[in-house]
Amino acid sequence: MPGHPFIRFSTFTAIDFETADYYRDSACAVAAVRYENGVLAGKFSSLIRPPRKNFAFSYLHGITWEDVKSQPEFSTVWPEIEKLITGVDFIAAHNASFDRSVLHTCCANAGIPVPKTRFLCTVNLARHRWNIYPTKLPDVCRHLNIQLDHHQAFSDAIACAEIVLRIRDNTVPLEAFI
Repeated sequence: MPGHPFIRFSTFTAIDFETADYYRDSACAVAAVRYENGVLAGKFSSLIRPPRKNFAFSYLHGITWEDVKSQPEFSTVWPEIEKLITGVDFIAAHNASFDRSVLHTCCANAGIPVPKTRFLCTVNLARHRWNIYPTKLPDVCRHLNIQLDHHQAFSDAIACAEIVLRIRDNTVPLEAFI
């Protein structure tokens, strides 16, 4: 039943961005993992050179200007991200409004059409399915016994995907969390 509206039949990509500063165009790392029928079907992770040298969040993710000054800009890594999100039923992110806004702002600033793909927020998923509070990614991962190296984009994306996979066998309508 490929068209079934429940999560267990979905093809999705989990995505995570790390940002350098308070502006949504300052992506300095990205990771995306694509799942098809519950199986890992593709992955991508990269550092990104943001448009400014200012790093306000190095204390969180450990990434500095020195780490990214020779890395590709967003427009260069976009084709790899695009491959992983093309044709998916949704993009999952923990606190999806943040990652969606980073993706949309980086695309817009690079002159790339903003993807119209729906986002699923695993914060909302964790709250509604398991009644987890607080719902920061480490809290949800601890509750569900998911390994996490927090603020490392690839680890965060994998953990986000694992949260979605934990519910895929339930009959919870996807629309409840988008």
